Amino acid sequence: MEIIQKYFSNLSDTQLDQFSKLQDLYQDWNLKINVVSRKDIDELYLRHVLHSLGIAKVMKFNPGSKVMDVGTGGGFPGIPLAILFPETQFHLVDSIGKKIKVVNEVSEGLQLQNVRTTHGRVEEIKEEYDFIVSRAVAQMETFVRWTKGKIAKKQNHNLKNGILYLKGGDLNEELKSFPKATIYDLPNYFEEDFFETKKVVHLPLKKK
Repeated sequence: MEIIQKYFSNLSDTQLDQFSKLQDLYQDWNLKINVVSRKDIDELYLRHVLHSLGIAKVMKFNPGSKVMDVGTGGGFPGIPLAILFPETQFHLVDSIGKKIKVVNEVSEGLQLQNVRTTHGRVEEIKEEYDFIVSRAVAQMETFVRWTKGKIAKKQNHNLKNGILYLKGGDLNEELKSFPKATIYDLPNYFEEDFFETKKVVHLPLKKK
């Protein structure tokens, strides 16, 4: 928990309470439905919560924004971002039912009013969003295909509407087809070794 306060010092009492509850909620649910590896549960705040919040170092979502988290798994990056931006609406989507069950239970345990979930494939979603976030669920080309037509036309932020993607390693080859992509290196924001090769990729997308 201290590691979250180290980088996000202006949290409200409600946010502090919600972040502090994450460890117990995930430990409890992970015993029933394994969504986070044992090693990662022990380092939940570093490897999952703070990593998710790397997106917040690149983008401050405005009140009323709509964000979809594709392939949310156990709720990352969606749930930490929903705690940090309580006036932004988050739609967490995953094709695996047991993962969405955990997300629903954690969300309920935290009394998050700005999170809803869908158990299904992202291609079936017919809504539009300011941003689509995710943690490396597919190659960028595949991800762009999945999310086609789901970016809202109206711009409400400094960064153009599109994808905010948590990725790692060398992305030169993968992003060759996307000259408009911008890479933000997480070591510029977080000093822990875990983030050495971690990045946030912003890819602006126009509604077609």
